[in-house]
Amino acid sequence: MKNSFNSKKEKFFVELIKPSHYDNEGYVIQWWKSFSVSNSLSCLYGLALDGAERKILGESVEIIVNLHDEYNTALPISAISRRIRQNGNQGVIGLVGVQTNQFPRSLDIGRSFMEAGIPVVIGGFHVSAAVAVLPKIPPEVQKALDIGISLFAGEAEGRFDQLISDAYHQKLKPVYNVVAERPNLQGRPTRPLPQAIIKKCLSSDIPIDTSRGCPFDCSFCTIINIQGQKSRFRTADDVERMVRSYVRIKGETPHFFFTDDNFARNRNWEAIFDRLIELRKMENFKVKFGLQADAKAHKIDRFIDKAALAGCNSVFIGMESINEENLKAANKPQNNVAEYREMLTAWRSKKIVTMAGYILGFPADTPDSIKNDIKTIQRELPIDILMFFMLTPLPGSMDHNAMLRREEWMESDLNKFDSEHATIKHPKMTKDEWEMIFREAWDIYYSDKHVETLLRRAARDGIRPSRLIWRILISRFGIKYENAHPFQCGAFRKKARRRRRPGMPLENPILFYSRRLYETVRTYLIFSIYAWRMVRLQKRIKKDNN
Repeated sequence: MKNSFNSKKEKFFVELIKPSHYDNEGYVIQWWKSFSVSNSLSCLYGLALDGAERKILGESVEIIVNLHDEYNTALPISAISRRIRQNGNQGVIGLVGVQTNQFPRSLDIGRSFMEAGIPVVIGGFHVSAAVAVLPKIPPEVQKALDIGISLFAGEAEGRFDQLISDAYHQKLKPVYNVVAERPNLQGRPTRPLPQAIIKKCLSSDIPIDTSRGCPFDCSFCTIINIQGQKSRFRTADDVERMVRSYVRIKGETPHFFFTDDNFARNRNWEAIFDRLIELRKMENFKVKFGLQADAKAHKIDRFIDKAALAGCNSVFIGMESINEENLKAANKPQNNVAEYREMLTAWRSKKIVTMAGYILGFPADTPDSIKNDIKTIQRELPIDILMFFMLTPLPGSMDHNAMLRREEWMESDLNKFDSEHATIKHPKMTKDEWEMIFREAWDIYYSDKHVETLLRRAARDGIRPSRLIWRILISRFGIKYENAHPFQCGAFRKKARRRRRPGMPLENPILFYSRRLYETVRTYLIFSIYAWRMVRLQKRIKKDNN
């Protein structure tokens, strides 16, 4: 992107940062390798790079785009600040895809840059909800405005050029509210992510949001109020272009993940599948991908058949509960418990790994009922990977709006809105009981006996057990030993003594490093022993004709 023939070109830095959040001790959650690539970072990178190539700031200005994922990178705040200050303060910091639990960390990062005189913009679901959905700006968002941070609410396609231009001309608005102006995604620019970013992730899945919006009315979901209920999709040409761009770079076809909240309701699903099938048949592109779909996707004629032919090898399903009363409370009538087995069998018949989200903390839940439900799932439903979440009233959801109207208590520390902490009062469980059964649920589902069942069932159905092992490992060990949800987990936790939440004391270095050494050795010794046992089990299953 740099023009080496014109050293006199003016430079403008666009620093895109995906923030992490703090753990229970106030340390930033970071890994040697994080779980997956951020879709928000991918989308904004494509838009920024496209603007740079079109020279939106004029022929004499070179836009330089840098990416930072704090989940796998120690954010070099001083180096970034120095780079921009030495460039005459010509640059902007964009904190992208900020979820509610990441907002406190984002505010702390933004404050550091603002103190250095560098403009900051925060975008993502929390800001979008605060600006466009909530009745008034909440205190933490107002705090960002008070220190001069700009807010971007909504989707950036078609608006990012203006944001960069405003930052360059030092005319950033306090608030950009475009939530209601949902853009058409067809033909929007996408760019392949740098390999350095992808290599820092365990799954190495390339994220593509082939559509946005979901037609359902789940009470806990923020998508419907921020991205809408109408399907806005990319074309088959857009998807093919993305696939080919990565093949050109790597020389092989990587694994993708369609980040649509519900790919089954993407009105263009068949055209996209047909194009991928064509690439596989005519040009031998070994396309593989995962997607998210609802529990009725198997009812759509040809959907699963074509998904398999197109290269789908895993599906994430919002199952949420096997309790009809809970599904009713969640306003999720599209889920029919009686059809779960048929639905899961339909996916497995095509050798597609099934993963399901399961929410704990609906009104009818108790510790005993949750234990019984998990045992029922183990006994009756052929799910491979079950991911547990605690019911959380995220700003922008109907649950959150209803609780605001009723003036019910909600946790004030947004850092805990991570689906791992109790943030509301439950009618049948205390806070400690709720959080304890959440932690225990992973041990119950991923018991030694059931893990063997998972691997044997996979082998029986033509799914290689090795495709499940790393998912089982991260699910079993994430919460138990790292206090991090598998979706926020990774390999080899990096905990820096000086990267602690403001207001919390700096620990004694001898105590801190000796404890970290013990924690690391203990965790990865146990992890290694368990992984070795899993590999032995896999080999034994492979040799077992029964």
